[in-house]
Amino acid sequence: MNKLFLSAGSIMMLLVITCACKKNSSSTDSTDSSSIAVVTNVGANVPDVYKKIYGATDIYIDGDYVVIKAKNLPDHKSPYYQNTKWASTMYEAYNGTNPLWSQNPNTIAENDATYKIPLHPAVATTHASTPLGSMGVAVNGVAIFNQYAAMRAPLTNEVNGFDQYGGHPQQSGVYHYHAEPYYLTTKKGKDALLGFLLDGFPVYGPSEGGKTITNADLDVYHGHTTVTADYPNGIYHYHVTSADPYINGNGFYGTPGTISQ
Repeated sequence: MNKLFLSAGSIMMLLVITCACKKNSSSTDSTDSSSIAVVTNVGANVPDVYKKIYGATDIYIDGDYVVIKAKNLPDHKSPYYQNTKWASTMYEAYNGTNPLWSQNPNTIAENDATYKIPLHPAVATTHASTPLGSMGVAVNGVAIFNQYAAMRAPLTNEVNGFDQYGGHPQQSGVYHYHAEPYYLTTKKGKDALLGFLLDGFPVYGPSEGGKTITNADLDVYHGHTTVTADYPNGIYHYHVTSADPYINGNGFYGTPGTISQ
């Protein structure tokens, strides 16, 4: 009887250990992939339009500024998730249309960024140049870069490293968009709000009022003032276009805030 009892107890213990191991393994995988899905903490008095930034970890008001914190992990798949801890769920081989596509040697890494942008943006007296590095944040928490590669070189060759969703990571793993973020314009629409630049002015897709926007429709800063769905009284805003400079032209239209990483 004792032998039978011990044997049954051993079997039960084995089952418990096996279940626990399976649960722990599943939990680890879930943690790695779920860190891509961000829970956004929104502070008091944040205007509704900023709540469209679903990829931020925190959004709150600090005086005359909106503070946006993001981890800079794209919520879409990418070949640049290869060899990362998210590869099992987020890696996807290149399946775009660029025959010259060539994957750069970098991989996506988590990068904490804090954007502090004007709550009430206004045209600047002196228009500052956009920086190399992030000049704004997309609604999915991904950095927006300007129309230049390193050393302010044209994007002529760098575009061949953009993945099927229009982005790529730089040397330290900061994934970013220089041009149209195809995942967002496909998911939300070609006329949708795509993000904000550091000066607080919004960035919209390449369509407005049923028309495809071209550079000829925009000023030297790559924007114009019209009514939008988010701003029924009208606001200056940038547009993504298919030709250089893509998102921003000769600098910020307004006075930029700051970014810290």
